[in-house]
Amino acid sequence: MTARRTAVVTGASSGLGAGIARALAARDHDVVLVARRADRLEALADELRTAHGVAAHVVAVDLADPAGPARVAAAVADLGPDVLVNAAGFGTAENLVDEDPARIAEEVDVNVRALTVLTRLLLPSLLASPAGLLVNVSSTASFQPVPGLAVYAATKAYVTSLTEAVWAETRGSALTVVCLCPGPADTEFFQVAGTERFKVGQVVTVEQVVDVAMRAARGRGPLPTAVVGWRNRVTSVLTPRLPRRLVLTVTARLTGATERREAPVTVAAGTGEQAR
Repeated sequence: MTARRTAVVTGASSGLGAGIARALAARDHDVVLVARRADRLEALADELRTAHGVAAHVVAVDLADPAGPARVAAAVADLGPDVLVNAAGFGTAENLVDEDPARIAEEVDVNVRALTVLTRLLLPSLLASPAGLLVNVSSTASFQPVPGLAVYAATKAYVTSLTEAVWAETRGSALTVVCLCPGPADTEFFQVAGTERFKVGQVVTVEQVVDVAMRAARGRGPLPTAVVGWRNRVTSVLTPRLPRRLVLTVTARLTGATERREAPVTVAAGTGEQAR
């Protein structure tokens, strides 16, 4: 009997992370569920064990903590992970001058630092697997600067760049690398950000994102980047080819970034959380 593959999924307490974890368990993967909210992880782990008979492990850790990725790697060291899905992340939605410095530091820590370090720590295990898979969840926001969403879009541009580079570095191996770029999705993301004013582009469901992720995981296409939603795919191709100033002007109007308030409003850290 073939041993099950083991998948580590961050951001698994809700949204895209939980959806991808369910899809992998349905495909006979044991799963390691990573996020801060242990109660949600335990509930999902029980669901997956019951529904699919897989092993489901819970690692409750805050990836904004610099020690978080190392704690995850230590917890899964004996399991020899074959799959890593970096789905943890959140966004803030103000002009930069209005952002809470502590909150955007957490945003960079989770979206950039934790993803990078955890990928590096688990990459040897993924490369050693005959069917290794790395999925980094980026965004259609990664294809252009987004005024009013400046930090989030910049972190996702980093994720796309990093993932495509890792794909090129590992092409001679059995590893499949996927840079998953959904548009605005029906998750807790906008609740955490505190606004839907940057819900720009084709809105997609969690099910659509998971379907694209699973199809991308099966193939080894000419590029690793998988954009979810046909209108989003068209935009992702056209936007980088347009004059930069035009893109910035249009994007700022769509997000309302040019509508300055009289006084900055500080968004308190901890007002809400997406899966991480």
